[in-house]
Amino acid sequence: MPRLKLRPGFTLIELLVVVTIIGVLLALLLPALQKVRAAADKVNCSNNLKQIGIALHHFHHDYGVLPPSGYTQAGTGNPAGRFVSWRALITPYLEQTSIRNRYDFSVHWWEEPNLTLAGTAVKVYWCPATPDRVWPTSAIAKPPRPALTFTIPPAATDYEAIMGVQPTVDPTLYNSPRNRSAMFRNSEIALHDIHDGASNTILIVECAGRPLTYRRRVPRPDLPNDQGIGWTDSEGGFSLDGANFDGSLQGLGPVLTPIAINATNDNEPYSFHHGGANFLFADGRVQFISERIDLLTFAALCTRAAGEIVSWDD
Repeated sequence: MPRLKLRPGFTLIELLVVVTIIGVLLALLLPALQKVRAAADKVNCSNNLKQIGIALHHFHHDYGVLPPSGYTQAGTGNPAGRFVSWRALITPYLEQTSIRNRYDFSVHWWEEPNLTLAGTAVKVYWCPATPDRVWPTSAIAKPPRPALTFTIPPAATDYEAIMGVQPTVDPTLYNSPRNRSAMFRNSEIALHDIHDGASNTILIVECAGRPLTYRRRVPRPDLPNDQGIGWTDSEGGFSLDGANFDGSLQGLGPVLTPIAINATNDNEPYSFHHGGANFLFADGRVQFISERIDLLTFAALCTRAAGEIVSWDD
């Protein structure tokens, strides 16, 4: 009778060696995969801003001016004088014609049908690096806007107009109107009004994660934020203050609050990219700027006609 030949199996030691090798390989691969994903997120964010830049230039071509950070009175593209955001004004140039057709410019953004429409996500306004979002269910009153309770939470935006620089950064240099950029409340600025040069003037910054407040990378739901509620919010624009390292202080000057980028998203430039953030300039280009940039140097990029000489090695 023929004997059965038994196949040798794995010993326990061999199995443990294999598991250990797989664990080591995963430990080596995971950081690399995370770096690849982070790099892709940064590129996709840059592409979003490029599309926004093209849309802003199309708006300028049609109307002769850039849109403001938000309207609170009658103006170009807003004859009814309602509260309307720059993001709503440029939707037809972002292949969002259906949203533009449904948006009612005869009422404020917080009134129907606009309040329901605000719940429609416009993905070009989302940075892919932003982690899980917190969808607001209410907003405090900010007259003339009443307190709001959202049946459909408004969809977020990670990009905002930089209106200029607060005088506290440099009271001598940044006295009004020298502290303004090219998109501020009710502004109607043409490209030829950017005397510092379109290549030296930022229009749109990342301010990711709002309306949830972050300090560094720590979410702070205990800190209220009544700006940047969603992409239709017309009051989300802000001017640069500067912050201390952990984002707990703002607007105390370049000695006490020297950080321009990534200290907090409480109305300051902020992204979830490592080491800096993407910015859209008035000439249409997008540039990644290091979070180590000097506050006064960055402030010079946030004004259109203050006459600063800008020079930095990013």
